[in-house]
Amino acid sequence: MKRSKAHKDAAAKVDRDKLYSPADAAKLAKQTSTTKFDATVEVALRLGVDPRKADQIVRGTVNLPHGTGKTARVLVFATGDRAEAAREAGADIVGADELIDEISKGNRLNEFDAVVATPDLMGKVGRLGRVLGPRGLMPNPKTGTVTPDVAKAVTEIKGGKIEFRTDRQANLHFIIGKTSFDERQLIENYAAALDEVLRLKPSAAKGRYLKKVTFSTTMGPGVPVDPNITRGLTSETAE
Repeated sequence: MKRSKAHKDAAAKVDRDKLYSPADAAKLAKQTSTTKFDATVEVALRLGVDPRKADQIVRGTVNLPHGTGKTARVLVFATGDRAEAAREAGADIVGADELIDEISKGNRLNEFDAVVATPDLMGKVGRLGRVLGPRGLMPNPKTGTVTPDVAKAVTEIKGGKIEFRTDRQANLHFIIGKTSFDERQLIENYAAALDEVLRLKPSAAKGRYLKKVTFSTTMGPGVPVDPNITRGLTSETAE
């Protein structure tokens, strides 16, 4: 891939042979952002798990203390009073049978960032797996997106709740904010997410669990982070 001069200049500021503390990495990621807009700050983890085995898939949610810097657009599959409660909580799209048909045809997929469903509709929503699954949007009880309390789920997602899951290469990605955030906000968000990832370490996983950490911004270079330092101040083992 051909890189722009701005990207090359930014990448030159990153020492690829150094493992930065999270605090220094957050600062450097902000400094090397190459966009004119308020870019997203992302984290990529390489975990010591085998995602081909069901008992080693790492999946969860966490409420970031400072939010993501973006208000997620939430679609809710619900009827009756629950549908009304979802609307009052700020859901962007609410519906049932007709909405399920629309989504199954691939329509409106660019209008939402998260999906919530009531348990009674999951029999019908389940057929959307081929459409929503590859996008990481399929509702799941383990992440709180299949629930009778759709209003609470909408409020949490709008307030900065993020979902993460390991991919086929044992990588895990999540957002910790925007370049307009200060370093403290980014690090506190990172610490909250990382604490949850560490808590979810599968008992079947052997050896080093947290193998590699990288911070980056939208279109910016990756900054290698010391996986043993979780808050930028204290060294902690992540074995």
